[in-house]
Amino acid sequence: MYLYNVEQSKKIILFDGVCNLCNNSVQFVIKRDVNDVFQFAALQSETGKKLLTERNIDTQEVDSIILIEPNVAYYTKSTAALEIGKHLKGLKAISSILLWLPESLRNIVYDFIARNRYKWYGKKDNCMIPSEELKSKFI
Repeated sequence: MYLYNVEQSKKIILFDGVCNLCNNSVQFVIKRDVNDVFQFAALQSETGKKLLTERNIDTQEVDSIILIEPNVAYYTKSTAALEIGKHLKGLKAISSILLWLPESLRNIVYDFIARNRYKWYGKKDNCMIPSEELKSKFI
């Protein structure tokens, strides 16, 4: 039984709520999510922590982006990013093609960016607070 407001038909994107790159990526996804596929939660939120615990995901190993398909699977790192891209206007083809590359190769690039994201893009003191019009997208 879920204690948070998850629509079972929605995919959930867990993101680093204090990372400027991650917050900008969430805004990018929201603008291109024309079929309203996704809901969002910060990794640091109570909902994010609960979803991570339920799936036994260690944030010491994965601390930037996780895509959860309730009752199906979850994806991390480059696979999560590309699975998200498959549902976004203008990114479906390239995301599908890049998924053919070996995950180990994709994650070398992903991990390099993730390790440097605070240095390159900065960090907030607190998680992003969604506007009234976007609150329904966040759990």
